[in-house]
Amino acid sequence: MSKNVNVVTSAPGFPGLLAIAFIVLKLTGYITWSWWWVTSPLWIPIVIFFGVIFGFLAVCFAALVLFMIGLVAYAIIDAIRSN
Repeated sequence: MSKNVNVVTSAPGFPGLLAIAFIVLKLTGYITWSWWWVTSPLWIPIVIFFGVIFGFLAVCFAALVLFMIGLVAYAIIDAIRSN
């Protein structure tokens, strides 16, 4: 009997490698950036992700509001015509 063993390995992606490089450069004194910019490869993708989600939700909300305004306007016009 042979067992199949699946081994999953993962390596840091480009943002992780870039963050490691920036941290090493900061600690060795080659760059004098703020720590916000040194760690930016870690948090900028998260900010972009939530920005896209928030933008999508904002567009959906705006579409819903415009749809409701259209329904109210249609109801008002219908009420005026029925009188």
